[in-house]
Amino acid sequence: MDLKDLKNKCVEKGIDLTENQINQFEKYINLLSEWNKVMNLTAITEYNEIVEKHFLDSLIPLFDGYICGKLCDVGSGAGFPSIPMKIVNPDLDVVILEPIFKRCRFLNEVISQLNLTNIEVINERSEDYVKNNREIFDVVIARAVANLSILAELCIPLVKKDKYFIAMKAEKGLQELSEAENAVEILGCKIFKVDEYMLNNSKRVNLVYKKVRNTPLMYPRHYSKIKKSPL
Repeated sequence: MDLKDLKNKCVEKGIDLTENQINQFEKYINLLSEWNKVMNLTAITEYNEIVEKHFLDSLIPLFDGYICGKLCDVGSGAGFPSIPMKIVNPDLDVVILEPIFKRCRFLNEVISQLNLTNIEVINERSEDYVKNNREIFDVVIARAVANLSILAELCIPLVKKDKYFIAMKAEKGLQELSEAENAVEILGCKIFKVDEYMLNNSKRVNLVYKKVRNTPLMYPRHYSKIKKSPL
């Protein structure tokens, strides 16, 4: 898949990418390739694979209509999924939480080079950030960050009541859906939709949760407790 194919996929969803947006994606690929030589950002390095496995995959929740308003991307790594979403929908208000400082340097360079606005990178863990930013986001999303039972406690306390938490998973996402049912219930969410799709012969599962009540104030716990004793 190349950027022309990506543009066509967007057109199928009613989104016509401008020349500037295509150029932003092109610049993003170049920056990712350049910085990946000196730090571990991604194991996916081929041009066509970056377009499909990073860019297109990041855009699936946007295509499905869940992404709007104030978005938090937890553990974004090299900027997925939030930066591709921001390129395609410049109106998004984005906060990226990334605990590794050198990755934050890369993300800020991408934001600067692509001239993106209304997007902030915060070098902080979600369980610390939530202390002063509880339940303020319309959407909290995480892609390939942690097991769902752990991830739910890191993300759901950030979500407004009646808004959404989205966990982007590989095929094992369906198993994690079942295993994390108790954790998600305790934290105030209900499964809203399970989106399954194939990407380059690989199954992907996006778990979309709706927050039906406020998260008890005792959550999230310290990360060591979350990891040692998932809900």
